[in-house]
Amino acid sequence: MSRLSEVLDQMTAVLNSLKEVMDAEQLQLSAGHVNGSALQRITEQKSSLLATLDYLEQQRRAEQNAGRSANDDAPGRWQAITETTQQLRTLNQHNGWLLEGQIARNQQALEVLKPHQEPTLYGADGQTANSVRGGKKISI
Repeated sequence: MSRLSEVLDQMTAVLNSLKEVMDAEQLQLSAGHVNGSALQRITEQKSSLLATLDYLEQQRRAEQNAGRSANDDAPGRWQAITETTQQLRTLNQHNGWLLEGQIARNQQALEVLKPHQEPTLYGADGQTANSVRGGKKISI
């Protein structure tokens, strides 16, 4: 097996892992209550996998530019990678829409709560908001 085929196989494995992570992301975003820490872990996993994929893409290009391809199934592997990437793109768009929906619901909740927030305790001058101004000064 050529080095190019090995890189393509690694890319396929990373893309499959990325799909699993994005499926988990979709479950989190479509749940009634989003677990922020779980979503943060998913985001970190996605970032790590995308960085790995970027590195493998650089390796693929280097191998391809060097013309080091044996008579193996590199074109077939690349076709499978392309199809998986297109599926992941669609899944990512769907997750983006779900995320936008969550953001909109959070914004609506904040707007409902905003009138009920307590007024600021201290003003810009450092005095309490309810302090009486204009009182008499007493000196001793």
